[in-house]
Amino acid sequence: MTDDTLRQQAMEWFERGDHDIETAQLLYDQHGYTDSIAYHIQQAIEKYLKGYLVVRGRKPPRVHELDTLLTLAARFEPDWYDMFIDLCEKATRYYLDDRYPPGPVPEYDREEIQKDLLATWKLIDTIRAKVGITDDHPRTR
Repeated sequence: MTDDTLRQQAMEWFERGDHDIETAQLLYDQHGYTDSIAYHIQQAIEKYLKGYLVVRGRKPPRVHELDTLLTLAARFEPDWYDMFIDLCEKATRYYLDDRYPPGPVPEYDREEIQKDLLATWKLIDTIRAKVGITDDHPRTR
């Protein structure tokens, strides 16, 4: 595949990730359900990490475990592992834990969700800068 093709595919991942992080932010700002915010945080991270792997010429695996995706991305950007592993492990639990019955709907602490939102924006900004996306990123934060 050409670099242009890879970049276009990555941009499609990033656009979907933008929808997820912006949805998470809007839900947070409107005091929405924290389990829904957490889900969109996980999805945004997953899509941005997969997009980054595509830019680097790697087919992203069909997994939802963010630590796995981060480990693959860290082969190119070793500093990212320490920067984002805690966020990725936590967000993976958001995706896997308590999403379906039986059991109560999870409720997460709003302060923790806010920290995770900010960390997710940082991850997104880091990836966008690394791949040279310089256009204005629409933000709702």
